Amino acid sequence: MAKDSKNETRVQRWRNKFRFVILNDDTFEELLTLKLSPLNIFVFSVVTIVSTIALTTTVIAFTPLKELIPGYASSKLRREAIELALTTDSLTAAIDRNERYIQGVQRILQGEVVDTVLQELETDTSSNNDEIVLSDPSAQDSAFREWVEEENAFTLNQGGAELGIPQLISPIEGIITSGFDKVTNHFAVDIAAASNTPVKTCYEGTVIFADWTSETGNIIIVQHENNLLSAYKHNSALLKEVGEFVRSGEAIAIIGNSGENSTGPHLHFELWFEGAPIDPQNFIKF
Repeated sequence: MAKDSKNETRVQRWRNKFRFVILNDDTFEELLTLKLSPLNIFVFSVVTIVSTIALTTTVIAFTPLKELIPGYASSKLRREAIELALTTDSLTAAIDRNERYIQGVQRILQGEVVDTVLQELETDTSSNNDEIVLSDPSAQDSAFREWVEEENAFTLNQGGAELGIPQLISPIEGIITSGFDKVTNHFAVDIAAASNTPVKTCYEGTVIFADWTSETGNIIIVQHENNLLSAYKHNSALLKEVGEFVRSGEAIAIIGNSGENSTGPHLHFELWFEGAPIDPQNFIKF
């Protein structure tokens, strides 16, 4: 009985009412009166703390305010970082492929055995699982390609089948001023044309060289399929850069008279098949 009486006394203490009064110090007028008990104060404090924690957690978890917390990266920054990493990886792979192409062409032009160079390039390519994915041509590009094919229909030559490709087209319309001659080491045809005439690629491929040299001026070289190379020299300007994929009949340069070996506005056009020069007139009707 004494224990029960003691417990009731403790409970009663928690329930005892206390008056909280705010008085005017001059007039002693009661401005605010509150009747409180320790139990009321305890319950109110617990509810306030729990509500504050719940509200803060909700705001941090479901609103952008969480990004203001130091050390917390925003979703936008994470997405941009991932995109930049993927872009950097793709560009690195593309640069590596272009460098291998250029080094292979340079080694072939320096006299190394073509089969050996090609075998090494194939080995390097097979060790890299990345593939070059070309996007589908746009409607404008398709229309331009059809126009070029119709305009240059008379230049098509079935001799391209001997090179393992469908056909080659003339890079420019003009007059041949100098033909292919192995005796004089002139491994090309020179074609004279009007100034500012665009030079077009004879077949689709990848630009592996686009630069200026003192002897041949602005030169651009395109790597085609089946170990076929085409070179365009003495241009006044180049329209493409190394690594770009060009389609058949696409403008890649402007005819010019650049370089020490040029004697007037013309195109010096070369074809190389499996590391050896071939006469373009045997495969293209100019």
